[in-house]
Amino acid sequence: MKILVVGSGGREHALAWKLAQSERVQTVFVAPGNGGTELDTRLVTVDLHEPQALADFVVAEHIALTLVGPEVPLAAGIVNLFRSRGLKIFGPTREAAQLESSKDFAKSFMQRYGIPTAKYETFSDAAAAHAYIDANGAPIVIKADGLAAGKGVVVAMTLDEAHGAVEHMLADNAFGDAGARIVIEEFLAGEEASFIVMCDGKNVLALATSQDHKRLKDHDQGPNTGGMGAYSPAPIVTPSMHARVMREIINPTIQGMARDGIPFTGFLYAGLMIDADGNPRTLEFNCRMGDPETQPIMARLKSDFATVLEHACNGTLDTVELEWDRRTAVGVVMAAAGYPDSPRKGDVIDGIPPEAPECVTFHAGTRVVGGTLQASGGRVLCVVGLGDSVKMAQKRAYETVENIHFNGAQYRRDIGWRGIK
Repeated sequence: MKILVVGSGGREHALAWKLAQSERVQTVFVAPGNGGTELDTRLVTVDLHEPQALADFVVAEHIALTLVGPEVPLAAGIVNLFRSRGLKIFGPTREAAQLESSKDFAKSFMQRYGIPTAKYETFSDAAAAHAYIDANGAPIVIKADGLAAGKGVVVAMTLDEAHGAVEHMLADNAFGDAGARIVIEEFLAGEEASFIVMCDGKNVLALATSQDHKRLKDHDQGPNTGGMGAYSPAPIVTPSMHARVMREIINPTIQGMARDGIPFTGFLYAGLMIDADGNPRTLEFNCRMGDPETQPIMARLKSDFATVLEHACNGTLDTVELEWDRRTAVGVVMAAAGYPDSPRKGDVIDGIPPEAPECVTFHAGTRVVGGTLQASGGRVLCVVGLGDSVKMAQKRAYETVENIHFNGAQYRRDIGWRGIK
């Protein structure tokens, strides 16, 4: 069968890479793809962006099913469009994607169904937001209500930082419509984990756990980014914690969405904060796979992903059991100079080694120009190493990272540090 993966990032390269390994798959198309999908002989990159054009392509090519990577087309209703044309697609509808596309929707949903999360208020008036911050103090968290490419969250450790974030989002209109409303919530201390499941509307299939590293610099310093690396599995999610998250967060969410008449299909990502007493609370929901969590998760998946996707589209995920590589995977992101605020484009990339059983490099912000691979976005590559321990996986990833060159490359040197600790 033929499969289409929609998107252009590292997540989409990893999903397409995994799908191409299935003996049942004839062709994996990636639209619009990136330099890595273009150079990968197992994949076919297609320069299409518009949902209507993608649907027409699926019909013309007799593509069996479509997998959507990023949140923007989901929030815009690509699933609604494909389904209206009778085309198989895995992802949430526009209505269900509000769990990610509106922080206010997600918070009020969680409050309504008793899903553990931080206390919050929503504001569109800057003066009221400032007053709330003064009344509650710092640390405090300010979030743009809408989609802001992973950059719409400020964890303010001081009052000045918090007030500055409100001005940036509401007064300066830094995120346009996405920041016209903001959610201000209590600061939660603890350790973060990424808990990602596949849903077919009623059945839930949990993927391997992982942990993201949001801050730009080592020791979790510097600004928040889209993610500077991730590793899987996350030791903090013990079997008992896994069961608790399913019971208290995931299942009530899927059941609540169905009760509200918005059945959830697709990947559901719960960003967790686990406090010192071992209590998990939901920081946020995403309605797609995480990036860069997808890269180490896909590197560890041994099951035929195409078959799993078919079950997800057919409503039969309850018949699936996933098989995982017992090794740890550590994914290190290499970002462009100037990331996250103003990433530089056009730097030439070299030194990427061929794929090996213990290390693979996924592309994100890359493009091929005149036969030369160049950086074209903020997060450029994600190098995934596999090993019998976090330390061994780390060693393999960083050996490769140090051999890859492009001017101004930025990367953290401590991805997976909590797993070693």
